[in-house]
Amino acid sequence: MRRARKSIPAARAAGAGIRQTPVVMTTTLKTFSEREFYLGEFRGRTIAIAWPETEAPVQQPLAGVVEVLSANGSRVVVLSPVEQVFSLAGVGAPVDGATPSYAPELWRDLRDRGAAGLRLGAEGFAASCVEVARALRLAKVVWIRSAPPVERNAGEGRMSVVDLAHLEPLLDSGATGVDGGPVPRADGDARELLGAIRDLIEGGVPSVNVCAPADLVRELFTYSGAGTFFTRDRYAEVRPLGIDDYDLANDLIERGEADGFLAPRDAPAKDAVLAHGVGVFIEGRYLAGIGAILPYPSDEAAELASLFALTRYVGEGAGGQIVRYAIERARDEGLAYLFSCTTSEKVEGFFERHGFLRVEPQSVPRAKWDDYDPARRSRVRCLRFDLR
Repeated sequence: MRRARKSIPAARAAGAGIRQTPVVMTTTLKTFSEREFYLGEFRGRTIAIAWPETEAPVQQPLAGVVEVLSANGSRVVVLSPVEQVFSLAGVGAPVDGATPSYAPELWRDLRDRGAAGLRLGAEGFAASCVEVARALRLAKVVWIRSAPPVERNAGEGRMSVVDLAHLEPLLDSGATGVDGGPVPRADGDARELLGAIRDLIEGGVPSVNVCAPADLVRELFTYSGAGTFFTRDRYAEVRPLGIDDYDLANDLIERGEADGFLAPRDAPAKDAVLAHGVGVFIEGRYLAGIGAILPYPSDEAAELASLFALTRYVGEGAGGQIVRYAIERARDEGLAYLFSCTTSEKVEGFFERHGFLRVEPQSVPRAKWDDYDPARRSRVRCLRFDLR
């Protein structure tokens, strides 16, 4: 008979920077919707946390993260050559990765507890992780490493997102960057890891995260992240939102409003944003940013509204992807112009870099200003991209 999964021990959850309430679990780091965004992505998937012997074992936030993911309906496999890591993670006695039948044994532990450990040898640990991840067809691998494996050349700190096209030059010391520019700096002893990450992604693992032990919560459950996210393609596609995307899109809209980046909208206006929404999807699945293309048929125009990208992807061009998509779609539909409105000088500059020009409020559809807040209208900046 299948055993029920254990509830989250409050002490472990608290140690991971996560507290519990009788109704919902909330993080002390970020908002409920932010955590739920990622828990929704991870639910029903098997995630591995790879802990090499070069990293000192610590209980938190590892144990709390394992418990939170397990309670979420995710399955967690801890990979390590260090016995202490398994006990600190709270996954019980590990399965021996040298056993030919390790996969069924691992499955039984995951079925019963939602988390399990797999002991791998210290020698060739990275290669063993690749072999296991491919065999198990894991959804994600989180690699624990205190030092960032890749940093920007300009001294701007870690790179938050790296795709295969940008990973390959890092493995070739004589290569130039994807656009002919300098290659970002790889940490001196990170070459083996970067090669393993390439093999993981080429072998079918959708994404690999690398972060320090203390940053597990921020890396997995916050928009900004704290490590480096590796994937095959940074942005697989921009497409209209489907109904299964609405939960995540609504969370992003609420976050943008709470942070002051998006104008607050009432329920009907928010419904219009969802109904006409588009999103940037990494690997066709991970939502990195949203926007809405609101039609004004009588004016042969459309408004690009509620443009908001996850912090991690702002510097990687998520917003620009949506703008380019909106321009092409408006052109294909034979519209006269596309416009957007903002109260932010920074956002105004963003649109101007994409070819929009500042115009007076009367140069956009009159219906835009129906029931519009007068105080906000006095501060709004209108930008327009003419298509004819």
